[in-house]
Amino acid sequence: MSEAGQAERPVQTGRPVSPDAPAPDPRRWLALTVLLVATFMDLLDVNIVTVAIPSIQQDLGASAVALQAMTAGYTLSFAVILITGGRLGDIFGRKRMFLTGVAGFIAASALCTVAQNSEMLVGSRILQGFAAAIMVPQVLAIIHVTFAPQEIGRVVSLYAGMIGLAIVAGPILGGVLVDWSPLGLGWRSIFVVNLPVGLAALAGAWAWMRESKSPHAMRLDPVGMVLAIIGLLLLMLPLMLGRELDWPVWSVVSLVAAVPVIVLFVCYERHKTRKDGSPLVVLSLFKVRAFGAGIGTQLLFSCVPAGFFLSWTLYLQGGLGWSALHTGLTAIPFSLGVPIVGTIAVRTLFPRYGRYCLMAGSLMMTAGVASYAWVAQHLGTGITSWHAAPSMLLLGSGMGLLMAPLTGLILREVKPQEAGAASGIINATGQLGAALGVAVIGGIFFSALAGNVGAQADRVVPTVQAVSVQQADGIRACATDSLGQDDLTAVPASCTALAATSDRGSQDAIGGALDEIRARTFVATYSEALYWAAGGLAVVTCLLFLLPHRPHRPAEA
Repeated sequence: MSEAGQAERPVQTGRPVSPDAPAPDPRRWLALTVLLVATFMDLLDVNIVTVAIPSIQQDLGASAVALQAMTAGYTLSFAVILITGGRLGDIFGRKRMFLTGVAGFIAASALCTVAQNSEMLVGSRILQGFAAAIMVPQVLAIIHVTFAPQEIGRVVSLYAGMIGLAIVAGPILGGVLVDWSPLGLGWRSIFVVNLPVGLAALAGAWAWMRESKSPHAMRLDPVGMVLAIIGLLLLMLPLMLGRELDWPVWSVVSLVAAVPVIVLFVCYERHKTRKDGSPLVVLSLFKVRAFGAGIGTQLLFSCVPAGFFLSWTLYLQGGLGWSALHTGLTAIPFSLGVPIVGTIAVRTLFPRYGRYCLMAGSLMMTAGVASYAWVAQHLGTGITSWHAAPSMLLLGSGMGLLMAPLTGLILREVKPQEAGAASGIINATGQLGAALGVAVIGGIFFSALAGNVGAQADRVVPTVQAVSVQQADGIRACATDSLGQDDLTAVPASCTALAATSDRGSQDAIGGALDEIRARTFVATYSEALYWAAGGLAVVTCLLFLLPHRPHRPAEA
């Protein structure tokens, strides 16, 4: 759900429409409908996938790495193309690039629908991220040049409302589609939804949207983009693949090699700035203390929700056996807390309390994560949605307090003419943080899963009645092999051998023991992952002290 951060993209309500903007378009409200539909489609796709992950794993036999890549691949590809996507709109036309992005998103969604294996699905998700990175930046750019300043407030309210609706609807709709499985499509139905919605957006944009370009657009920076992609891949691939492959030499070499590539990227961006003033990343922004601290905060903060929801879904569906719909309904307190409290924070709390509003949000999120870890650990398999509701509400409300005002606070010390570049960096950083969170917290979760199963088996097996010593040893071996392998849905040889030794009288006892070990292992693992997430939020709270206390704009010459 990390893309909820798109709600932060600022629109300067006090700034006039650029001089090159055309006269008010009589069809602008129809065009706005198209932009809102595209925004909803993008965010719905991100949030809807969360509850479908266990079903995808079961159907395609997806590995732990594939599950992480399904989420991280989308956000990573979105992040590395995001700034370039906005620049393409300035150069070649925002309507043209919006149409290109929507068409690409439809095509990628169709590929996801017909994916025959996890590799094809991961590749299609990456293509979705590329297409979204071309489509999404055009939305606020088109709004900015299409609507008069006195209309912007109303437009932004509608935009934020659509984002809130997507956050709320995503998990619920995903659960309904996966459980209902219309036409027998199962998890594929979550991608089929994009096809009619995308086609409607494509037709509406073609009919109602005006073309616009920037007369002072910056040039493309393909070399910088390639260096950024290489550096990020060198960093992310070992984090996702290293655990599964037992950290081979290449993974360590890759992590080390990421450093000089990133340094080379910085050097090239400085050269590009001197050469034509069109770097991919405007490095001078990092000289602003609040901006640098804010980017660090954004990066680390974005890790937590993305990693949380990946492990949360696996814990509820894979460990406790909850349905996709049950899981989606459990997310309602979170989904309501983010937009409602975020609106209150922006309008009332942040203007009055400044940085303390963000700190309160970080502390509230920490309390939500830590309390969920405690509840999960102490209630075990007896936990219900009602038990989780207070923690989910704390987590969502804290995210609203922190996320919604963060961009505005960071941008307060950035020069107005650099606000667009700064906003692009902030949003790209949020996406990178989400990809990093999936890789790191997901890696912690799967590593801990294999490490915890033995201890849980030792607790459960002695309590099992009506089994022989040989069968007790077989239960331990089956449980250990099942949760220690890469594909959690595969049946290892030890489980097949155990089934061969069990008679009708012991089958129920053995099956119950294996289910209990699995559930206990997921509970212990999830609690452990949450404590790591709470530690990350504690660091976020410390970083917030580097931001200015009160929102203010420096005097301009």
